Amino acid sequence: MTPIHVVGVGLDGRGGLSPRIGALIDQAAVLVGSDRQLSYFAPGRGERWPLGDLKATLDRLRQRLELGSPGIIVVLASGDPLFFGLGRLLLAHLPAEHLTFHPHLSAVQLAFSRLKLPWQGATLISAHGRSTVELIAALRRGDGLIAVLTDPTHSPATLAQLLLNLDLPCSYRLWVCENLGADGEQVREFTPEAAISSTFASLNVVVLQRQEDAPDSHALPLIGLPDRAFATFGDRPGLITKRDIRIQILADLDPRADQVIWDVGAGTGSVSVELSRLCPTARVYAIEKTTAGYALIQQNQRRLGSPNLHPVYGAAPDALAQLPDPDRVFVGGSGGSLGEILEVCGRRLRPQGHIVLALATLEHTGAVLGWVDESATGPSPWQVKLRQIQVQHGVRVGSLTRWQPLTPITLVTLKKSEP
Repeated sequence: MTPIHVVGVGLDGRGGLSPRIGALIDQAAVLVGSDRQLSYFAPGRGERWPLGDLKATLDRLRQRLELGSPGIIVVLASGDPLFFGLGRLLLAHLPAEHLTFHPHLSAVQLAFSRLKLPWQGATLISAHGRSTVELIAALRRGDGLIAVLTDPTHSPATLAQLLLNLDLPCSYRLWVCENLGADGEQVREFTPEAAISSTFASLNVVVLQRQEDAPDSHALPLIGLPDRAFATFGDRPGLITKRDIRIQILADLDPRADQVIWDVGAGTGSVSVELSRLCPTARVYAIEKTTAGYALIQQNQRRLGSPNLHPVYGAAPDALAQLPDPDRVFVGGSGGSLGEILEVCGRRLRPQGHIVLALATLEHTGAVLGWVDESATGPSPWQVKLRQIQVQHGVRVGSLTRWQPLTPITLVTLKKSEP
C-alpha cells in the first residue's frame, strides 16, 4: 500500500468524507494537518503532526519513509490538494510513487456551483501568497469568467480596488464566496466600490464575470469617453484605441465644424464616435473592413454617437473612392495596405488638411517616414510631427502602488505645407 495518502478536506470536516476515507484516517500511524484540519478528527492511536514549519514537516515525512515500514501516513489538505494546494510541494520533495491523492471538492468548484455558472472555460488564478500580475493580465485581456483564491494581502477589497485602478474597457460583476461548505457559508455580490469598504471572512473565493453595460449618456464627459462606454469585440475587449491615446489623437486631428473626416481602420469606432460628438456638424466616415468591427461601429453610434457618423463597410483604400475629399484623416489600422492608403489620403486631402496615424510598431513608423520622403519631388509637401506616448497606470499591490505600463504608441501627424 502507498504509505502517504493526501486527503482533501472541506470546511465540513469529517462529515464531507466518504466512510472509506474516514476509515483510512482512523488507521493512520501519522496524521498531518493544520490545527483547523486536525480539529475535525478525534485523537486516535497514531501520532498527530501539526503543519507549522512546512520544511521541517517535509523532512520528517522523508525520514519516516526511510524507515521502510512507516505505516499509513495521512496528510490533510484543503479541497483538491493538486489545485494550488499542498500536493505540488509534496510531489517536489517526496517520491511520487509513495503518494496517493484523494481530492475533495475545491473552493472554486463550490463557488461556481453556488453561483450556478458553468466554469469549464473560466480563468483560475491564485493570489494566495502570489502577486496579482496574472490577474491583471486576465483582466486586461477581458477574460469572461475569473476565479481568484485570495489571502489577507490580496483580499476581496484589494482586488476590487485593483478593478477600479485598471480603468478597464469592460466592467465585471464581483461575487465574494465565504466559508464555502461550512455552516457560516455566504455568497454576496458587490460593486467594486462597495467591496472596498466591506469586511470578509478569511476563507473566501472571488468570482468575476465580465459584463456589457449600456452607458449612462448623462454621466459621460464631453471628451475622453471611458473605454467601458464602448461595445467591444467579445473575444478581444481590449482591442480599442485607449482613452489616454484617443484624447491626444483628437487634439492632434484638431477637428473643426463642417469638415469631412475619415477614420480609416476604425475598429470599434471609438475615435469616430468622439469626433461625431465633438463636431456635430462635421461628416465623419468610419471605414472598417471586418464584419464584426462594422457592426460594433453601428452599435456604438446608437449607444454614443450622432447622426453625422457614417459607418462604411469595406477595405481601404478601395472603400475610400466614393467618399467626399477629407479635411482630416485618422489612420488607426491599415490591414497591410499602409502605403496605398497614404497615397490616396495624401492625394485627396484638402488644403491645410491633417493626417494622423497611431502606430504600435517600428516598422510602420519607418514606412510612414519613408513614404513622406518618397512623396517629395522637391521641397517636402508635408510638415511632420512625431509624438510617442507611454502611458502607465498606478496599480495597487497589497498596501503599495506600482506602475503598470501600456504599449507605447507613436502618433505621426502630417500637415500639408502651405503652397
